[in-house]
Amino acid sequence: MIVPKGKLIIIGGAVDMGSNVTLQEHILQPDYIKFFEQGILRRIINESAKHEGSQIEVITTASQIPELVGEEYIKAFGQLNVTNVNVLHIKSREDAANKVYLDRIRKADVVMFSGGDQLRLTAIFGGTEFLQILKQRYQKENFVIAGTSAGAAAASTHMIYRGQSNEALVKGEVQITAGLGFIDSVIVDTHFVQRGRIGRLMYAVATNPGILGIGLGEDTGLLITEGYMMEAIGSGLIILVDGRNIVSTNIYDVELGSPISIENLRVHVMSIFDKYDLVQHRLIIKKSMKVEEGVFINAPGSKLLQ
Repeated sequence: MIVPKGKLIIIGGAVDMGSNVTLQEHILQPDYIKFFEQGILRRIINESAKHEGSQIEVITTASQIPELVGEEYIKAFGQLNVTNVNVLHIKSREDAANKVYLDRIRKADVVMFSGGDQLRLTAIFGGTEFLQILKQRYQKENFVIAGTSAGAAAASTHMIYRGQSNEALVKGEVQITAGLGFIDSVIVDTHFVQRGRIGRLMYAVATNPGILGIGLGEDTGLLITEGYMMEAIGSGLIILVDGRNIVSTNIYDVELGSPISIENLRVHVMSIFDKYDLVQHRLIIKKSMKVEEGVFINAPGSKLLQ
């Protein structure tokens, strides 16, 4: 197993009508980020090579309102005293080949993918030198790749790109394609608790029981180090769906449009500071936590929530 030297941070996203977002913009971009999830943003900064002095490149490719999203990221990181924040409005494969952009990601300490449509990310970056540079730096350097909403969903080798929550356990309803491939053996869904997406994650795992399903709630994320150790960050819940012990399913027998059955699917729930080992398939629950004036104490990294 090749152990990456970089860190991957995937975030479930959130909806926010504040910060100058109009109703029209909200409709166009339902996955608009709540940028003031400062515990998560602070963790990104603290995990980066130069902390507040890190160079951050925000990639708005997935978004339909990239200029607004970029401005909000600059503002949010600025509130945390991080000023070296730049935005890459890459809208085509031609843009992704721009030598200036390639040079910028070679120099960045953090690259962050915004929310929106994950299929735009894979269609524009798949097979490019841009993506290859990110993968090489993630493997060999102290480099942080972060993604929220669509940016999180696209981070893995397998990616959900379509599927209504209320019909997800119907054969053919959930569509899966290749993601950006920063991490193997998992598949990620976002806005998980709020949009009731447990069914479509179960379906995705049933089609390939060797992958672990990760459902990220809003204002919730995972910090993944060494490619296998996942730590829950943020204020919400993470649902893990493990299909390795499935005894039986009819997913390959029933007709398209028919409901499916699955026997012995395992589910885990993670909250802040819990860890999951992808190699040992073991959940490590952090039991010693106290809350004092809004700050978790007696837990690793507690100062990050202040």
